[in-house]
Amino acid sequence: MKGIDQAKRMYRNWLDCCCLLAVLCFGTSFGIVPTPAPDQGGPIALIGAVIHDGNGNIIGDGVITFDEGIITEVGSADDAIDLQNHEVFDLQGRHVYPGLILPNTSLGLVEVNSVRATQDVVEEGDINASVRSAIAYNTDSEIIPTNRFNGILTAQVAPQGGLLSGSSSVFKLDGWNWEDALLSEDVGLHLHWPGMKRRRRNPESGQFERVANENYQGQTQLLHSLFQDAATYTGEPLNLNLQALQPVFSGNAKLFIHADEAKEIISAVRFARSYGVRDIVLIGGAEAILVLDFLLAEKIPVIYERIHELPLREWNDVDMPFKTPFLLHDAGIKVGIGGGATSIDRQRNLPFFAGTAAAYGVERETALAMVTRINAEILGIQERIGTLEVGKDATLFISEGDALDMRTSKVIGAFIQGRDIDLNGTQQQLYERFRDKYQNQVE
Repeated sequence: MKGIDQAKRMYRNWLDCCCLLAVLCFGTSFGIVPTPAPDQGGPIALIGAVIHDGNGNIIGDGVITFDEGIITEVGSADDAIDLQNHEVFDLQGRHVYPGLILPNTSLGLVEVNSVRATQDVVEEGDINASVRSAIAYNTDSEIIPTNRFNGILTAQVAPQGGLLSGSSSVFKLDGWNWEDALLSEDVGLHLHWPGMKRRRRNPESGQFERVANENYQGQTQLLHSLFQDAATYTGEPLNLNLQALQPVFSGNAKLFIHADEAKEIISAVRFARSYGVRDIVLIGGAEAILVLDFLLAEKIPVIYERIHELPLREWNDVDMPFKTPFLLHDAGIKVGIGGGATSIDRQRNLPFFAGTAAAYGVERETALAMVTRINAEILGIQERIGTLEVGKDATLFISEGDALDMRTSKVIGAFIQGRDIDLNGTQQQLYERFRDKYQNQVE
């Protein structure tokens, strides 16, 4: 009995040590996200700005006013806009942009990739049409502020995993809970078309190689069976997956098809069309350039995601990912830019993805539109955000330099529906902490 009691005491001591270690490691290293901003208290006017409206126009010495979260005037100083009763901010030549829109992200669904308890982005199984990202979105994620200080103020949060991973919703990146932050609910379902080939490591050479996906036929047949059942579903008996597909058939929700290779793009779009799906968006599109005529004929918009990636094929030009947005746009395809193909800690670079596209052929204001207006149009939220126009939400940010150039971009202020957003976060706090430390040492 003594041995058992001693073992119990040792176990309790071990648990106490583990708890103490957790408090020391996590309790002091995790910061607190900024408090959500209060509603706009009165009319605000930004004057002396260089306004980029998202429609391709640049207004020097610009004036923009907004009240109750809605833009009321956009013009230049020569327009003599009435500023009476407005709180006026003189920006002295700084730049004002529409808030950037990040599509297809797991922001708010995953915090630390290596800690399973912080992940709520992937469900088990191949078919999860009934999964909704909206109710899982975490407004207290510490990653959200790291996106806001680069001008990303809106995000399409999407689940991942399986063949049919569920529906995405669009969120404002400020709010106490998911209901507060929600901008557009359940905008569409996400279909990850199975690859005809898969990547594996050769057991003999140790090198990675592409081999045929032996599960391809079975996976596509599973999708056919699901869509056939959904097309004839009457509501009885209750089946959540079949029920979730109904808005896609009726045209009330989009089908976001994730595919990169040319053959997979064609197969996935033809599959969806065969079941009468009308509103389709291609996400990824690494080889979209090879199926231009097909995408034009089917009127499929593309959210291109591989700008800061290596080419899909080793024989492609090394700069092919950089110039693909220009080639797609020049061919007449509606193309937006996303960051979902990159890790969540790199998606904050969305404005610089657009900057790279501008360096490789896209006109600069068009590149801005690819992460504002065009993304809004593709997601179906263009009536609310994406451009700086009278009647739209006052969701915008202020930068000291060109927001698409990482050398000059410095976001100094942001508004979401007229609310003045706190851009401070854990990373800024750490910067200030160690800046002060080393400045004191130099002095």
